[in-house]
Amino acid sequence: METVKLNDSQKKSRRGRNIALGIVLAALVVLFYVVTLVKISGVAQ
Repeated sequence: METVKLNDSQKKSRRGRNIALGIVLAALVVLFYVVTLVKISGVAQ
C-alpha cells in the first residue's frame, strides 16, 4: 500500500485546519448546551 508523504508546509496546513475544526465543534457543543439549559430553565418564554 502506498502512502503519501507530506512536506512540512502541508503538515502545518493540515494541523491548522484540524485545530480550527476542533474549535468549531467545541463551540457548537457549548452552544447546544447553553440552548438546552435555557429551554429547560424556562427563561425563554
